[in-house]
Amino acid sequence: MVPDLKEVELVAYVDSDPRALDLLREEGNVPADRCFESLKEAIAATQPEAVLITTALPGHVPVIEAALDAGLHVLVEKPFAPSVDAARRLVDMAADKGLVLMVSQNYRFFPAPRALASLVNESALGSLYEVSIDFRRYSPGQGRHQIEEQPLLVDMSIHHFDLLRLILNREPQRIYCEAWNPEWAAFGGPSVAVASIVFEGGVVVSYRGSWVSAGPITPWAGEWRLEFENGEVFWTGREDEGVLQDKVVVRPRQGKARSVTLPMMRWTGGWATLAEFADAVQTHREPDSSGRNNLGSIALMAAAVESATQREVVAISRSGEALAI
Repeated sequence: MVPDLKEVELVAYVDSDPRALDLLREEGNVPADRCFESLKEAIAATQPEAVLITTALPGHVPVIEAALDAGLHVLVEKPFAPSVDAARRLVDMAADKGLVLMVSQNYRFFPAPRALASLVNESALGSLYEVSIDFRRYSPGQGRHQIEEQPLLVDMSIHHFDLLRLILNREPQRIYCEAWNPEWAAFGGPSVAVASIVFEGGVVVSYRGSWVSAGPITPWAGEWRLEFENGEVFWTGREDEGVLQDKVVVRPRQGKARSVTLPMMRWTGGWATLAEFADAVQTHREPDSSGRNNLGSIALMAAAVESATQREVVAISRSGEALAI
């Protein structure tokens, strides 16, 4: 669903599958003259200023290239490219044409991660030295996640990797990751992963993710604990109910735990992502979660996959080269 924002007017839908368009017209009550089977046809008929790309990952690069070639600003689902090399080419292409390329990393746009980023920056509890993240879900049966080559690290963990870069305000340096699929799991690729990630400044992140956990499910953003010299911060948020259940709790070594007052946000999640994109286009500025900024998240994702494949520690570089150590 495209959020209803006054800054945005939806002029066309594009899908190469005519059956999908039929369903859209029937169930979404969308006029036939807004439905197109090709981007080129839609652009010619409606003269849009920007495009929102929600295809599966294999379609991202060619559709982004076509949109940029047509002079359109682009908001695209994560991950916006399968590799750092491909991502950088798209970033350079958008820059050469003076167009906005933004990645929809909607988990950034909630109160808790913003408050947490401020806490880390203020260093009120002293030096940060350790972060632990747990993500647990149970996804039975056959669905989109089950047939993907990397259903966890590429499709889901990219959210957590991007949040790490936002909250810590530093870049990852190396990673060791193990990813596997239990023999009874209905997935085509690794549905479970554990990783150790070292960030600039010596901060070590312990990451555990699972699509097949029997434990209590976590919110989509996971459960986070950040260990500082003088205390701990616990964070969780983005509940399934669709309401703001974000929570940040500070526990000093000597003192009572307290909940942090979270910042007020006019929009959250997908609404905030689209609003940020529209404002960036209108004001000719680089948006939060631009393609350029998101290169670091793509690099971490790619290095995680490489490490899990090679079972080696991998250095992380935005240049697109994953180096086994």
